[in-house]
Amino acid sequence: MITSSVTVPLLGMVDTAVMGHLPESFYLGAVAAGATIFSVLFMGLNFLRMGTTGVTAQGYGAADSTVVREALGHSLLTAVVLSTMIIALQGPIIEVSLWLLAPSSEVNLYTREYFAIRVWSAPASLGNFVLIGWLIGMQNARGPLAIMLIVNFTNIALDLIFVLWLGMTAGGVALATLLAELIGFATGAIFVRAELNKHPGNWAQTRLFDPSRYKRLLNINANLFLRTMALMFVFAFITAQGARMSDVILAVNALLMNFQLFLSYALDGIAYSAEALVGKAVGSRDRNGMLLAVKRTLLWSFLFSCLFCLVYLLVGEYIIDLLTSIESIRLAAREFLPWLIIAPLISVWSFLYDGVFVGATRSKEMMLVMVGSMLVIFLPTWLIFNTLGNHGLWLAFMMFMAARGLGMHFWFRRMLQEPLIG
Repeated sequence: MITSSVTVPLLGMVDTAVMGHLPESFYLGAVAAGATIFSVLFMGLNFLRMGTTGVTAQGYGAADSTVVREALGHSLLTAVVLSTMIIALQGPIIEVSLWLLAPSSEVNLYTREYFAIRVWSAPASLGNFVLIGWLIGMQNARGPLAIMLIVNFTNIALDLIFVLWLGMTAGGVALATLLAELIGFATGAIFVRAELNKHPGNWAQTRLFDPSRYKRLLNINANLFLRTMALMFVFAFITAQGARMSDVILAVNALLMNFQLFLSYALDGIAYSAEALVGKAVGSRDRNGMLLAVKRTLLWSFLFSCLFCLVYLLVGEYIIDLLTSIESIRLAAREFLPWLIIAPLISVWSFLYDGVFVGATRSKEMMLVMVGSMLVIFLPTWLIFNTLGNHGLWLAFMMFMAARGLGMHFWFRRMLQEPLIG
C-alpha cells in the first residue's frame, strides 16, 4: 500500500519538474492552479474510496458476499452520476474556480487549457476511487498497487512525451492524466473480476436500484464529503493566498506542497492497511484485533515520519533543485523548507487516525474534527499571523494538522468505550 500510494505524489513531482524547467513560471503556476481545481473536485469526492473501503471491509469480516457486492455496485453507480454532473457543469466550475483563485492573466489562460482537457477524465478518475477502495476492503493490496503504478507511470511517460518531445505545455500534462486514468480503470476492472470470482455470490440479491439500500453508504459518504471539502478548502486557500502574493509564491507553495503530499501518500499506505484491518475486525466483532491493528500501524507510521524528517533535512534543498531550474523559485523555496522538515512529526497522527476511523465507518467524527480544525484553528491562525506573509500561511497549516491529530486521538479514546459496531 505504501508503494502504490507514493506513486501519486511522484507524479505530482514529475508534473512540477516538467513545468518547472520551462522558461516561464506561469506554466508551473497554471498546472498548480489546475491541479488544485481537480483536487477540490476529485479529492472532494474521495469519499467514494473511503466509504467503499469501510463498508466492504466490514462485509468481508462478516463473510457477507452480498454486502461486498452492494458496496461495489452502489459506489460505481454513484461515481457515474457524479462524473456526469462534473462534465455537464464544467463551464460554471472553471469560471468560479478562476474567480476564487484570481491568478494572473497568463496563469488563467493555461489553466483553462488544462481544465478543458482533464475534465473528461472524471468518469475514470472517480471509478478508480471505487475500485481501489473496494479492493482494499477485500484485503487485496496487489490490485491497488497495479492500478496506481500503471496510472502514474503511464502518466509520467506521457508527460515527458507530450511536453518535452512534442512541445506541449499545460495541455500536455492534462492529456497525459486523462489517458492514464482510462488505462488504470481497465486494469482495476480485471482485478475486481478476479476478486469476485474468489468470493461467489448473487448480484440479484444486491438490489442496486433500491434507494433504501443506499442509506448507510450515503450517510457515510455525506460526512466524508464534508470532511474532505474542509480539507480541500485549506489547500485551495493556501493556493489562492499564494496567488495573491505573487506568481513566485504560488509556484513555491505548489513545489513545497509536493513534500507534504509525498509524506501524506506514503503514510496513507499504512493508513489504508489500518482501514482494511480495522474494518475486518469491526465486521467480525474482534476488539483485540482492532487494538492490535491500531498499535502496530501507529508504530510504523511514527517510524516512517521520523525517516521523512531526516530525509527532508538532509536532501530537501537538492530535491528543490531537481524540481525547478528557476533561481527565484529555488531561493524562495529554501526559505520555507523548514516548515516541511517538521511537518512529518506534526502530520503523522491525523493520517493514521483517518485510516482507523474509515475502517470503523466513523465518518461523522472524522467530519467534525476536520471542520472544527479548519474553522477554529486554521482560519483564526492565518488571520492573526497573516502579517508574516507566506510564513503565516505555513504556520496556520501546521496548526491545522496538529489539531486534526489531537482531535481524532481523543475521539478514538472515547470510541474504545463504546460497542464495536460500524
